[in-house]
Amino acid sequence: MKNIVITGGCGFIGVNLIRFLMKTDESVCIRVVDNLSVGQLEDLNKVCTFRIIKAEELTGWDNGATLVVGDIQDAKLADSVCQEADGVVHLAANTGVIPSIEDPRMDCVVNVLGTFNYLDACRKSNVKRFVLASSGAPLGEQEPPIHEEMLPRPISPYGASKLCGEAYCSAFHGSFGVETVCLRFGNVYGPYSTHKGSVVAKFIKQILERETLTIYGDGSQTRDFIYIDDLIRAVWAGVTVPGVGGHVFQIATHREHTVIELAEALNDLSGKYLGRKSELVYEKERKGEVRRNYSDISKARGMLGFEPKVGLESGLELTFK
Repeated sequence: MKNIVITGGCGFIGVNLIRFLMKTDESVCIRVVDNLSVGQLEDLNKVCTFRIIKAEELTGWDNGATLVVGDIQDAKLADSVCQEADGVVHLAANTGVIPSIEDPRMDCVVNVLGTFNYLDACRKSNVKRFVLASSGAPLGEQEPPIHEEMLPRPISPYGASKLCGEAYCSAFHGSFGVETVCLRFGNVYGPYSTHKGSVVAKFIKQILERETLTIYGDGSQTRDFIYIDDLIRAVWAGVTVPGVGGHVFQIATHREHTVIELAEALNDLSGKYLGRKSELVYEKERKGEVRRNYSDISKARGMLGFEPKVGLESGLELTFK
């Protein structure tokens, strides 16, 4: 894979993916599409040099990274950037359960039509591989460990929009032969997550700003936390491993940790590095969020060769530092 399109490339996962690609292959050509609503130019600048161009200036593919500032809802932009691409990694999305509950229409338009636009661009340009960043949210509230054979029952608009994206991937694989790979990410954390709204980044920011750590519910709800470097290896496997088109994979660690366990671990790091700890504050449980969630990753192990290497304790310390 030489010519790669990454939507949402200025965001947390995108920046780490680009850092990985630059280290792996100096000849790689990357086109980044990002509207900069969440992603930051300074984060991308930390991992590579890049040039910013307009869609109408796209001609051939250049080594390194090229950024096109634009929205995934722009179908013409999708058609332009995907011409002569070997693969597309679609990371751009409205992320998170709570924002989708607050504005379900926006969540639908961004996640469903945005995904459709890049799948359709792949169809038109005969792009070989399309990797979708999905989530465990399409499965809803189910007895963990969650796995790919479970019947999806989303309980949030975010879960529904991600499920719709997976369905379009299946349809474009079946009807047009696009090699689609849907990766259902666990709770991803790690460096360059300053602007991310997930619980690890939120707790660290609250610690640094000397705020209390807010826990919704009693803190016994569980998640499967995966360190960014492990996730990036899974994404790259999704791009490059042959014979996996049309498949969905759980990408996590097969380990279950409570939110209170996470808060206490980060508080211990705060004590170690900052000489202080934060108070834990409990608020009402939020609707749309599942109680327990961790993944069976045997399918990803078997077909993608995926094996997480970074444990939660060491991953949190790397992120905190």
